[in-house]
Amino acid sequence: MSEQNTAAIGTEEDHHHHGPDNGKGLMGYVKRWVFTTNHKDIGTLYLWTSCIMFFIAGTMALLIRTELFQPGERLLDPDFFNQMTTLHGLIMVFGVVMPAFVGLANWQIPLMIGAPDMALPRLNNWSFWILPFAFILLISTLFLPGPAPNFGWTFYAPLSTSYGPPSTDYMIFAIHLLGISSILGAINVIATILNMRAPGMGLMQMPVFIWSWLITAFLLLSIMPVLAGAVTMMLTDRHFGTSFFEAAGGGDPVLFQHVFWFFGHPEVYVLILPAFGVMSEVIPTFSRKPLFGYSFMVWAIISIALLSFIVWAHHMFTVGMPVAAQLFFMYTTMLIAVPTGIKVFNWVSTMYKGALTFETPMLFAVAFVFLFTIGGFSGLMLAITPADYQYQDTYFVVAHFHYVLVPGSIFALITGVYYWLPKWTGRMYSEALGKWHFWLSAISLNITFFPMHFLGLAGMPRRIPDYALQFTDFNVIATLGAFVFGFSQLIFLVNIIWTIRKGKPATGQVWEGAHGLEWQLPSPAPYHSWEKPPNILPHHPRENEPSY
Repeated sequence: MSEQNTAAIGTEEDHHHHGPDNGKGLMGYVKRWVFTTNHKDIGTLYLWTSCIMFFIAGTMALLIRTELFQPGERLLDPDFFNQMTTLHGLIMVFGVVMPAFVGLANWQIPLMIGAPDMALPRLNNWSFWILPFAFILLISTLFLPGPAPNFGWTFYAPLSTSYGPPSTDYMIFAIHLLGISSILGAINVIATILNMRAPGMGLMQMPVFIWSWLITAFLLLSIMPVLAGAVTMMLTDRHFGTSFFEAAGGGDPVLFQHVFWFFGHPEVYVLILPAFGVMSEVIPTFSRKPLFGYSFMVWAIISIALLSFIVWAHHMFTVGMPVAAQLFFMYTTMLIAVPTGIKVFNWVSTMYKGALTFETPMLFAVAFVFLFTIGGFSGLMLAITPADYQYQDTYFVVAHFHYVLVPGSIFALITGVYYWLPKWTGRMYSEALGKWHFWLSAISLNITFFPMHFLGLAGMPRRIPDYALQFTDFNVIATLGAFVFGFSQLIFLVNIIWTIRKGKPATGQVWEGAHGLEWQLPSPAPYHSWEKPPNILPHHPRENEPSY
């Protein structure tokens, strides 16, 4: 071999082991992040994008709560209030929770299955870089002539078709872009998990986090085209003379609700199944016990995903469905509580008689189990058709889905970040700041959302900028709680930045009770990990983590 070839190989190996080599200075830095195909870089981009969107959508939520602090028009005019309500929901769902979980998937899936990278690295880069343009398009509607989308995040027809402002078209295009990104990401996740597992890792040896993402990816592939179809029909109703949802032209506005919720209900599980996966990794670690009932957990995830396709119309009990349809959707909605209950039982059983310690990830995980269960119970109340006539479109529904999505999705994301941050950065976060963040978040969350149950039961409609005097006290409490919750998230941001800059060095194992391939790597995880896949002994049954 010539001396020149030897030198070239040495340069390639240095790059491969030590990180990207895109040149020095600002251009090198920009080049690295724009053109990267490394799963860790792309995971980081997803997570920081989600963080930025979180604070934007959170600011909108605080504007909403400020207006509702007292009755009467005080800060926002009603149209702008509706714009804030619409954009808060859209950005939280499509700009915060989904990208953040995709970020966790990008970081963790290759590390946890012993793969060197995602299966389709260039596609991975593309699926991320579609997102910023979609969000710019969506947020730009605030600055265009005329109002931003002002009809709620579910954008029901005819409010979004006949009466939607011109900016609705920008929202439709943004949703198409977000859908393309999700589909590309889902294809990548499925290809990676099915084809790039380490030798000896069978499907029933995979960590539950990997299972949760495999099922989530199939859900995304199934439902995102449905959403694309719905918004395309909206677009043609608005501009091309069709009447899919226009009653005057022979269409049916209720058809929009059917199509939207056929996407929307599985979408709820897209937002929560990866959270189940995070909890199934964190709780065994800090309980120092194997996960109770691994195979039941896997089948519960599969059952939830399948059932999510046949419960969509429980959002529509008041539209005039036949009684037989109401009964079908009532019973199937109750049925989906069974596999969810199995998961809660198994997490609690994992903690039972375990050697528990309560580091910050475990605190958020325990709060997740307790508070998500409250959201599940109120969901069972909403499943009862005759009772739903009382709850429909009231603040009880707002309380329910915030108890599902904030302690469910947001707390799970925070749990995952605290749990894996030392592995990503090689530094430990501040436990003191983490505990302050947890207690302020957990207490203020309940102060914010629990009173909304009572407001809804008393008859306060949702999505209104003003209300009757008898609702004042609970709205004051909810607004104060919202501000504490919102500003306590700044502690989280400070903790992350402090960890990256000044945190104490972390060991490779990080957590005493942690098992799994990612903990065999040094901290921080090498830029290129698992160049040689680890061998996993296939004859060991996986009741918690694979045997190595």
